[in-house]
Amino acid sequence: MPTLCADRTMAAAAAPAVSVAYHPARCLQFGRHRRFYVSKQKPIPRLATNYWKFRRATVVSSSSSFMVEQEKENDGSMGAEVLHRFIELNLGNWNGSFYQFDGTGSLLQTVTTRLAASSYGEDELMSLIQTLYIKQPASGYEPDLEWAEYKIKESNMFTVDKYQQIGFFPKEKAFALRYQTAGMLETTLRAGVLGEDDIGEESPKGLKIPSKIPSIVCENCLYSQKSDMRARAFHIMDPHGVLEMLLIFLEKREDGTPISSAPGKLLDDSADRITPFLGEWQGHSLTKRTGVYGATITEADTQVILEMNDGRLIQNITSTSDDGTSSVQWTGSISGNLISFDRGFQMIMLPGGMYMACPEDLSKNVSSSQSFHLEFCWMESSDTRQRLVRTFDTDGLAVSSTYFYETKV
Repeated sequence: MPTLCADRTMAAAAAPAVSVAYHPARCLQFGRHRRFYVSKQKPIPRLATNYWKFRRATVVSSSSSFMVEQEKENDGSMGAEVLHRFIELNLGNWNGSFYQFDGTGSLLQTVTTRLAASSYGEDELMSLIQTLYIKQPASGYEPDLEWAEYKIKESNMFTVDKYQQIGFFPKEKAFALRYQTAGMLETTLRAGVLGEDDIGEESPKGLKIPSKIPSIVCENCLYSQKSDMRARAFHIMDPHGVLEMLLIFLEKREDGTPISSAPGKLLDDSADRITPFLGEWQGHSLTKRTGVYGATITEADTQVILEMNDGRLIQNITSTSDDGTSSVQWTGSISGNLISFDRGFQMIMLPGGMYMACPEDLSKNVSSSQSFHLEFCWMESSDTRQRLVRTFDTDGLAVSSTYFYETKV
């Protein structure tokens, strides 16, 4: 969201990051009974997109590399502890729904899902194992094959730190991850919408599938402050750096009980998705470097005022930290549920008190050597909201994440 542009310290405080990619998940079909597996091939370098290349592991500078190594030496157990807390936060049986939206906020598909998460190993060798179950539409061919199963690639110390470039806030129960492909999301759509009728067509009729080589796939996850629920939001930017689609898993955990049917519709819609966000919001932000050793970069007090003026949205942002106070104003035009700001940034209003934001065209950021941000906001009640913002450099590397908790005054 444009709110981060008020904080100039974020993009400059980037830790050394790694960009490595693996093959997309493969969908294997054995007769009528499909099972989905993640490719186990070795990591390969990312192929160039139209506007930038995801590079191999690169040290930003010798001084910053030394700083990170010193961090690890001084806090040797920190990585394992953070990993343990991340895995613990994800454990359990999660029942819910998967929602697909286009770039203007229009709902395209809804799929019922279940997620079973467990772990094995200890300390630095601990791993998170997840299996996604996707409710298939009724089929006359296989009436008993109700759920498709997808084995998600396990998460461990290496994958979350290097591949997914985790941004984790244990106390706030929020995290951000990066993915190389949209294989898991594509499988959810194919199995949940087409079911046994899916013959693997590139562009199935009536179904929008993510690009095979997206430029960015980013997950921002926020946990409810009131119940054991969470919202996992995915930005998918196409190979040209333009928003392709938005995806949300809205899930409720049922610990200690067998996986049951998902609850009813959780994502309530409203004809007016903008008005609930208008007014003055005050809160606090916390910015961390990417990775399991990511240290806090900046903390700040924030004030955001949103108001309408002649049919346009005016947003005034003030951020106060130890480095001083900065302010910025944004003006946006409104078209349905899409707000386009005058600095090439857009906010897509979604049902359930949510919005997601991103640049209109990442190539413009890349060509001008500017970092960029992807944001997810969840207003769970009329007077409180959480926001999670992921900051990327011009090579598409996630360098930091910022968590906001704000209340309406």
